[in-house]
Amino acid sequence: MPAKPGYRGPLEKVSDWCWRIPKSYKPGMRVDGLIYASAEMLDQLRADLAPDQVANVAFLPGIQQASLAMPDIHWGYGFTIGGVCATDPDEGGVISPGGVGYDINCGVRMVRTNLTYRQVKPRLTELIDELFNRIPTGVGKSGKYRFSPKELRELMAQGPAYLRERGLATERDLHFTEAHGCLDGAEPDNVSDRAVERGSDQCGTLGSGNHFLEVQTVDAIFDGEAAEVMGLEKDMVCVMIHSGSRGLGYQVCDDALRQLRGVPEKYGIELPDRQLACAPVNSPEGVHYLGAMRAAANFAWCNRQLLMWQAREVFERVFGGTWQDLQMELLYDVAHNIAKFERHQINGVEKGVWVHRKGATRAFPPGHPEIPPLYQGIGQPVIIPGDMGRASWILVGQPGSMLQTFGTTCHGAGRAMSRTAAVKPAAGRRIDKELLARGVVARAPNWKGLAEEQPQAYKNVDEVVEVVHHAGLSKKVARMRPIGVIKG
Repeated sequence: MPAKPGYRGPLEKVSDWCWRIPKSYKPGMRVDGLIYASAEMLDQLRADLAPDQVANVAFLPGIQQASLAMPDIHWGYGFTIGGVCATDPDEGGVISPGGVGYDINCGVRMVRTNLTYRQVKPRLTELIDELFNRIPTGVGKSGKYRFSPKELRELMAQGPAYLRERGLATERDLHFTEAHGCLDGAEPDNVSDRAVERGSDQCGTLGSGNHFLEVQTVDAIFDGEAAEVMGLEKDMVCVMIHSGSRGLGYQVCDDALRQLRGVPEKYGIELPDRQLACAPVNSPEGVHYLGAMRAAANFAWCNRQLLMWQAREVFERVFGGTWQDLQMELLYDVAHNIAKFERHQINGVEKGVWVHRKGATRAFPPGHPEIPPLYQGIGQPVIIPGDMGRASWILVGQPGSMLQTFGTTCHGAGRAMSRTAAVKPAAGRRIDKELLARGVVARAPNWKGLAEEQPQAYKNVDEVVEVVHHAGLSKKVARMRPIGVIKG
């Protein structure tokens, strides 16, 4: 019987929370690989081929310091999910769509309310049904917001500022969105007509797979000062939204990968995996992708803004009063599939680098200039969703992230089972009933969607968060318990 595929290479202990793949592992690696994980995670880590992807990313020209992976690591396209790398354009650094992912600027936002669990519980089923009925979920689902090609290109250029002018966003919403919801340098004209067509009726829709809108309650507080600054209190009800750029972003990535075929060879770049297709940042091909990627990222921020707007409307219907009366304010919004130009200290020298974060999110520390003034003293809020049966987390960025990971931490629990593998043990079961027994009201378009996303399909987010907390990348603030969820 053939051996089960898995990683057979070296994992050298750096600390209790970090493991090295030395660059001697594969000829052509320019830097080491570093994986953040606990000793208890090593068996699961070796059962996957994701560590080989960490090693492969180390081949990219211009890569700085190390090829990194967070504890939610699992196999992805080219880069592992949970993969991070920074490339220096002044040293021939490249941009790789595989380091951003198909769902460009998939991300998470957290909305707090002044409601308590005791107030919401009697109307919880009504609330979740209303959210499910009014917020479009599922593959290819269209929504109530429609944009012409001209309008969509304006939206991709401006981000949620475009929606503010239409009365669908507030200045405060923009202020508490990463990058104010707009990456400069977006080039909507670099986005294909096919991508624009796919996005014309999908802004404000949840999508499928692991995307969700979840109603949660603050289960425990670990940092009282940070929680107070964020306005979080025990038993407070919050809303977490996880979605991205929908079909538009997928098409932008697909177009880019097609356009980049043969480009590495053109520039003399040798890669161990064709899925790492890339182009020098300053090449015509690299510049074209970056313009389209930024446009798709701005679309994704608009998508999450409109999802939040619809959630506010539903809460108004169910609980009465305005969303302002319910104090449904945006705590923060973070991206976790993106590439951004940032300045970092590398070997004692400040450099401008392109940080690829794929299934990884920013964790900037207190005092960083890109953090809203309200959070300057505590660090950037970090939102880490788990599975729909256990927990999610709010953390804050720490100085260690800037020293170790280009200001980055994990983005979620990470899958423990593929979607196909998760469906098999769910046969004959009612996942919705199992969740209800845990106090979670769950809705999805079909049985398979819940089966693929059942809690057992994911690593325990508490264990993942423990790694980044002890490694000094981000600090625990509050644990959130799910009470209701709609899935695509």
